[in-house]
Amino acid sequence: MFHDRSEAARKLADKLQAYKGQQPLVLAIPRGAVPMAKIIADELGGSYDVVLVRKLRAPINPELAIGSVDESGWTYIADHAASTGADSAYIEAEKQHQLAVIRQRRAQYTPIRAPEDPAGRIVIVVDDGLATGATMISALHGLRNRKPARLICAVPVAPPDTLDKVAELADEVVCLAAPENFRAVGQFYADFPQVEDEEVMRILQTS
Repeated sequence: MFHDRSEAARKLADKLQAYKGQQPLVLAIPRGAVPMAKIIADELGGSYDVVLVRKLRAPINPELAIGSVDESGWTYIADHAASTGADSAYIEAEKQHQLAVIRQRRAQYTPIRAPEDPAGRIVIVVDDGLATGATMISALHGLRNRKPARLICAVPVAPPDTLDKVAELADEVVCLAAPENFRAVGQFYADFPQVEDEEVMRILQTS
């Protein structure tokens, strides 16, 4: 159990000390991980930004991810997608909806600067926890195509089977806890408020 995201971020930074002084690029999956990325980047002497990906929601249960899409439009579809009633037409419509959200967020979050270039850098992708891992899969896939020197997934908590999936796409996975009895990310935090767009923009404007 973590008290809050700040505590989790500091503990992750401790595990990532090998990259201190190497100017790592810490990329957050919005919105919850953005405050964490700032803490980790500050601890390691790196920079931080966002990597924009969105989960594709199941037709009946929008909390359940059936896949994800990255900023380029590349789409990951989970094996269980069809069993939720998501056919190809539904998936395409949901993909277009989430791409529109990504475009809106890019315009909001970094209106006066280009995103940080990961090419040739140590890149650490941070989230406040993984459930299905869908958004992390899209984030790692998209970043790999942009030729980082090293690609690291760093999360406080995730179920073991999800870690196995993301490990195939990263050079290293740093996870503080991998409980078998996993229901939702929020169960592992005492204080887990929603991070709003205003806070994200404030943090990014200081990067």
